[in-house]
Amino acid sequence: MRGVFVTGTDTDVGKTMVAAWLAQHWQADYWKPIQTGSTQGTDFDSVARLAPAARIHPSAVVLPAPLSPHEAARREKTRIDLSALVPPVTHRPLVVEGAGGIMVPINEVALMIDLMERLALPAVVVARSGLGTINHTLMTLEMLRRRRVPLLGVVMNGQLNPANRQAIEHFGGVRVLAEIQPLPAVTAATVAGLPPPTFSCPGES
Repeated sequence: MRGVFVTGTDTDVGKTMVAAWLAQHWQADYWKPIQTGSTQGTDFDSVARLAPAARIHPSAVVLPAPLSPHEAARREKTRIDLSALVPPVTHRPLVVEGAGGIMVPINEVALMIDLMERLALPAVVVARSGLGTINHTLMTLEMLRRRRVPLLGVVMNGQLNPANRQAIEHFGGVRVLAEIQPLPAVTAATVAGLPPPTFSCPGES
């Protein structure tokens, strides 16, 4: 399977925009296995709006509360079964977007990193560019390596911060794949206008 798993150092770091950027430029499929907070809108609707070239696959789990998956499921008196999170069959590249960070609980025993390990797609880690990002990013990279999740690199969102980029690359032993500066508005036009990824979608051709 060709594709990537877009994860983040935290919630609201720009995972959905990065996923839309990749899906649009790669003309890829998009899949978010677990969507919480559906009462406030969904990431798959956002990607459909921002990346018209992408094909959107339905989430396996959609929950109304804007909470971590395990708690959002508990409030609906249900449980998320990791084995039920099966990626869609496609001949195009697949961009998978996680929910929150890698240590977010899916159920009482499984974390998001367990799903990442199961899917075995290279991870793209989305991080803020500002203060605090070095610590959060390095911890995320350390956990991914401990679990032997393939790592493609880091995308930094926000004002350019050369010192933080250098620290992440140096101490994290990783490549910063792109730096996306604040957009005047997050629209299909502005996402399409971003420079295309300088890296290709990994996996089988």
